Amino acid sequence: RTARTLSLMASLVAYDDSDSEAETEPAGSFDATGQMKDTSGVARPPEKDFASGTLDVPKAGVQPTKHGSCEDPGGHRLPLAQLGRSDRGSCPSQRLQWPGKEPQVTFPIKEPSRSSLWTSHVPASHIPLAAARFKQVKLSRNFPKSSFCAQSESETVGKNDSSFQKKKCEDCVVPYTPKRLRQLQALSTETGNSKEMEPQGPPAGRAPAPLYVGPRVSEFIQPYLNSHYKETTVPRKVLFHLRGHRGPVNTIQWCPVLSKSHMLLSTSMDKTFKVWNAVDSGHCLQTYSLHTEAVRAARWAPCGRRILSGGFDFALHLTDLETGTQLFSGRSDFRITTLKFHPKDHNIFLCGGFSSEMKAWDIRTGKVMRSYKATIQQTLDILFLREGSEFLSSTDASTRDSADRTIIAWDFRTSAKISNQIFHERFTCPSLALHPREPVFLAQTNGNYLALFSTVWPYRMSRRRRYEGHKVEGYSVGCECSPGGDLLVTGSADGRVLMYSFRTASRACTLQGHTQACVGTTYHPVLPSVLATCSWGGDMKIWH
Repeated sequence: RTARTLSLMASLVAYDDSDSEAETEPAGSFDATGQMKDTSGVARPPEKDFASGTLDVPKAGVQPTKHGSCEDPGGHRLPLAQLGRSDRGSCPSQRLQWPGKEPQVTFPIKEPSRSSLWTSHVPASHIPLAAARFKQVKLSRNFPKSSFCAQSESETVGKNDSSFQKKKCEDCVVPYTPKRLRQLQALSTETGNSKEMEPQGPPAGRAPAPLYVGPRVSEFIQPYLNSHYKETTVPRKVLFHLRGHRGPVNTIQWCPVLSKSHMLLSTSMDKTFKVWNAVDSGHCLQTYSLHTEAVRAARWAPCGRRILSGGFDFALHLTDLETGTQLFSGRSDFRITTLKFHPKDHNIFLCGGFSSEMKAWDIRTGKVMRSYKATIQQTLDILFLREGSEFLSSTDASTRDSADRTIIAWDFRTSAKISNQIFHERFTCPSLALHPREPVFLAQTNGNYLALFSTVWPYRMSRRRRYEGHKVEGYSVGCECSPGGDLLVTGSADGRVLMYSFRTASRACTLQGHTQACVGTTYHPVLPSVLATCSWGGDMKIWH
């Protein structure tokens, strides 16, 4: 029996040597007595099996198995013993360890799905939309109905409802909206969208910060205060390029007080009007956000300390610059497009706009003192004549039978029409200007020319002098005379600034002023050859 055990051990050692040449460190060794020396130093009897503690020895008559394997009497293949393992201890080397039983190896039926754009960050039971649509993935009968099915059903119902509503909207009839109302709605939408982009200023209705209007006189204006205005020369260079408005600039005006004429007033469609130092620094002194809609008109009070403003929100405000308070606030019945102070009584002003009538307001009482009504739709401009006893109004009446109502002369005290047979051509006049020395006035026409009229009844138009070369094209392009009366200046729809000789009606100069329509031009009342222009693009330029 001992000999057979030694032969079995020798066969196992031979299998160990033939298994791999890389196995250089055996798990145990045998001595001459047939006992195995474990690395832990514990001796085991030879009759103990290394795997289960017993060694099944074949009986007599049974053929020994081949090296490396042994079979039981039933013909089953037995696994090799785990060398160096028993119930008493364990071997540190785990290279040649075979389990007592054959391990059950399970092969995966299919590889796990990889993450994709459809299945990433979703539950494992989620079915991709494309797979469910093309039926590439089938659900098992035993699986409950997933939430995706309910979601897809709701999406289908939602799509059907949306398509039905879309078809219903297509079948409905959209009511007609007049062109003028569409333009006003578009203007309101643009001003509403740019509300977040507007510069920070006081909200509408709140008094703005006071602006100090002290006795200081600009060092550039001081030398010209006591001297007579010399002949106006043509400006060539840009002194300042003023940017600050978020919308088109409608009008500009220098302060009428000569010692404070470094201040420039500008109104814009961005619901604000600003005061600039346009002579010394070109900086904005104050921004006034008193209106909720576009500010179409604003005028300096003759004292130079107040500003009267009116806009598309039907509101009228008289603001004191030094205190920042509103001395007068009124509400008109129409959108305001033009304002003018009375030349003698500075507590009275005229306003006109999108209405068939004009109104005279008294600041002291805050009420309308007189109305002037005509068969028109809109008042474009107002111009007071000598000493304020008469004034002119330009309207939008330009049809075949109403050309006699384009320019109307009014008596200020009695509200009676003096004459409506002044301009007989079929063009509207967006602006009027008075000559500083001659008894004439200018009318800007949509016929792309300046017309000259007499300020004395019957207000005849001059047939000899006509100032042509610029474009109006529906813009409210302003015109003005130089303080000396030698030059006439006007803007143009193509951005140019044109100057004409008053005597000869010839073109004196053309300036490439702005990229968009130039709608306002005004000469400085003191400084010779200083000109301010504004454009529909929202910028202003000071020329010298």
